[in-house]
Formats: sequence, C-alpha cells, structure tokens
Amino acid sequence: MSKVMRGAWILSLGGLIAKILSAVYRVPFQNMVGDTGFYAYQQIYPLYGIGMTFALSGFPVYISKQVAQARDPLAQAAVAHRALVLMAWIGFAMFAVLELGADLIARAMADAGLAPIVRSVGLMFLTMPVLSAARGYFQGTFDMTKTAISQVVEQLLRVGVILLAAGVAVQHAWGPYKMAAWAMTGAFIGGLGATLVILPAYLKASRGFPHAATPLSEYGHLFDRFVKEGGSIALFSALLILLQLVDSFTVTRGLIARGMAPAAARALKGVYDRGQPLVQLGLVVATSLSTTLLPSLSRSVARGHWTAFKQTARQLIRFNLGLSLAAAAGLIALMPSVNRLLFGDTVLTGTLRVYTLCIVLVALINAYNAVLQSLNRFRYTSYGLLAGLVVKMIANPLLTVRYGAVGAAAATVLALAVIVVLLYIQLPRSLQGADPRGFNARLMLVVGPMSVVVHLVAVHMQPQNRVETLWVFVVAVPLGVLLFVVLGAIFRLYTVREVLAIPYGRKFMKWWQHRFRKE
Repeated sequence: MSKVMRGAWILSLGGLIAKILSAVYRVPFQNMVGDTGFYAYQQIYPLYGIGMTFALSGFPVYISKQVAQARDPLAQAAVAHRALVLMAWIGFAMFAVLELGADLIARAMADAGLAPIVRSVGLMFLTMPVLSAARGYFQGTFDMTKTAISQVVEQLLRVGVILLAAGVAVQHAWGPYKMAAWAMTGAFIGGLGATLVILPAYLKASRGFPHAATPLSEYGHLFDRFVKEGGSIALFSALLILLQLVDSFTVTRGLIARGMAPAAARALKGVYDRGQPLVQLGLVVATSLSTTLLPSLSRSVARGHWTAFKQTARQLIRFNLGLSLAAAAGLIALMPSVNRLLFGDTVLTGTLRVYTLCIVLVALINAYNAVLQSLNRFRYTSYGLLAGLVVKMIANPLLTVRYGAVGAAAATVLALAVIVVLLYIQLPRSLQGADPRGFNARLMLVVGPMSVVVHLVAVHMQPQNRVETLWVFVVAVPLGVLLFVVLGAIFRLYTVREVLAIPYGRKFMKWWQHRFRKE
C-alpha cells in the first residue's frame, strides 16, 4: 500500500505539472501571435487534446488495470504487447484520417486555411501506441515514476516548440496559419521525446518474455473492450476538450452567419478561446487538494467500509465545490483586470465571465464521476457525458447565431449543467438530498463577501494599463485568499476532520486555536 500511495502521489504531481504547463503557456503565446494566430492554433487544439488524453490517461489507465490483474510477469508482458499492437492500429488509423481528411475537416470548420495545421497534429498519433502501452504497463506494475517523467518531458518539449514557433513567426512575419502549423508540430516532438524517455525502460522490462501469436478474433474482442471501458475513462478526461471541439466546428461559422466578416469572426473566436486557459488554471487550484482523497474512495469500497466511503465522498464533493466556487468567483470579480493583464485588453469580458462558471461545474463533475467510477458505474457516467455533448451540439449553433460569443459560452455552461444533474441523480441516496450542516449556506456566506470585497478593491484602484493591473493582483488576490480562509474558519465551512485532510491543515488548526484562545 505504501508503494501504491507513493506512486499515486508521483503520478498526481507529474500530471499537475503537465496541466500547469499546458495552461500557462497560452498566455505568452497569445500575446506573441495575437487573436487571429491564437484562433488558428486553438481551432485545431481539441484534436491534439483528444489524442493526448487517450495517450496520457484513458488507454494507459485501462491497460494498467489489465496488467495489474494479470497473474504473473509473463502474462503482464503479454497484455502490454497485445495493447501495443492494438494501439498501433488505432494510432495509424487516426493519423491516416487526419492526413487524408484534413481538407474536409478544415472546410467543416469554415476555414480551408486550417488544413496544414490538421496534418501537423496528425503526426502526434504515431507516438500514441508506445506511450499508451508503456505507460499502462508501468502503472500496472506500480512504477509511476517513468510515466510521470515522460509526461513532464512531453509537455516541456511541446511548450518549448510552441513558443519557439511563435517567436520565429513574429521575427519573420509569418502568417497565422504557417505559425500554427509549426507550433502544432510541438505535439509530435513532445510525444517523440516522451517515447525516447520511456521506450528503453519498457524494452528492458519486457525483454526475455516470448510473445505468442494472437488470433485476429481476440484483437477484435480486445478492441471492443478498449472502446467501451478505456474510451469511457478517456471521454471524461477529455470533457472540456470535446466541448471545445464542438466550438471549433460551430462558433466561427455561427459568427459569420450572424453577419460578421470572416476575418473578424476568426479574431473574435480567438478572443473567446481565452476562456480555456482561465478555466484550466481555475481547475488546477480547485481540484489539486481533492486528489488526495481519491485513493481512499476505492480502498473503502474494496474493503466494504461504507461509512468511511460516504465520509470521503462528501469531503471530495465539498472540497471541489468550495474551492472551485472560490476560484470562479475570484476570477469573475477580477475579470476585466484578468483580461487586461494576461491578454492586453478587456474585449469580451462578459463572455469570459460566463465561461468561467465552467470551473464550478467541471469540478463537480469530476467529484461525482470519481464517486460513481469507484462504485464501477461506468455506463451511467458515459450516458451523462453523451447527453451533455448532444445539448452542446444543438445549443451552440442556435445561441451563437442569436447572441454571438456569449451564446457559445452559455451553451457550454448549459451542457455541463446537464451532465452535473444526470450524474447527481446516479449518486447513492445517502449523498443526495438534505445538507445537514448547511454547507451550501455557509459557502455563500464565505464566497459572497470575499468576491464583493475583491471586486470593490479592483474597481477602486481603476487600473489603466498592465503595470497598474499587476498591482491590483498583488493586493486583491492575497486579500481574497485571506478572506476565504478567515471567513471559512469563522463560519466553520469545513469540519475539523475535513480541515485535517488538507495539507498543512493540522498546522492551521493549531494556529487558529492558539489565536482564538489568546483573544
């Protein structure tokens, strides 16, 4: 158990670093290439994001489960080998679809100039087989370090290539499409670097194990299980990316149908895409602490400790809701300043405020999904996700044509709300219904005053440029954090047990009790 927990922490840390890198690089990138350049890159990013999710979380998690269940090292190596062969077929098929169908995909996005960028991202799928199989094998044998290192190497190389391409594009006056095509090759180079890191270790680990020929019928059965079980895990990991993919096909087209010129519609889509890194950053803050509780859920279910399971599930939901709502409220209160500081202007501030609500909904979805998957209710979670995607696909064109970019943001919020409701209905009854401690009311008493004070401070300082806006953050962000902590303690937002579950929670409790008794 000690080895498993240590490995889980290493993998969580690697994933957290990768997420932060993936969110942060977009800010300097947008500043370097402008709204149209950002649009060209972000239009195709969801195709990369889906492949990345398959290679990083979806298929490796499923492969690791099969490896862990294998009876001996020989059987484990055989499982990984069959997965490698199957993933090679899948990866090559996806590569061929993107290479051969690039022109068709670009036209479906209402911009034929995107075709070279689609072809660039297709290269990444050639690295997916080895990464998926090797990561799954090592995770299944509880060696998480190699997966974590490959994740960080992949993101560092990708981000480096993206920023390098942006810098060269600015110096040599490249067009936005050429710049985006070169930037997207970072996905392939990052995947290649991660492959070079993890492949030698995988070959060494599997050396000496003979691989018997596997009949095609067995691969067909294996493919069916990959799609149903591994696909379910991957789809939830790629939830926001799938919604962004719908945006790629509908927002620009909807803005043009609304009467905008194509060039203006593309630039506005680039501004709309600013919401994605903001949501990613908010979710990193909102869910990083709650990851410590996930292993406890599975352990409680496996041992039949249902009281402990309910307590842990409630803690997970409360942490995700409380921290995500605080992050979203803070961003909404500071949004004009956030927009100006990060992106240089305050265009579409109202739209970005609406989009920021996604932080709360996705954090709740992650919590509910963790509870349901620990109970092996994969089918219901998949149905909820598919229902949300259908709502997004129907609402997006209608609301974008009627209301513009804010309509697309509202469609995303609506789709996520549908998923939240459908997952909530599937939770055990003990986790539904009444709120005995009045947690929701206490949360409003904490977040409400915090966001009002932060907003008033930002309005009072009236920043006019980026330097003045930076001072708003220096003052308002620490003030907001302090207010959340102090008001949370005053209103007893979290129980003693929940506070102790947070890193440094014990030290905070001792400090708070000392101050309270002293007064």
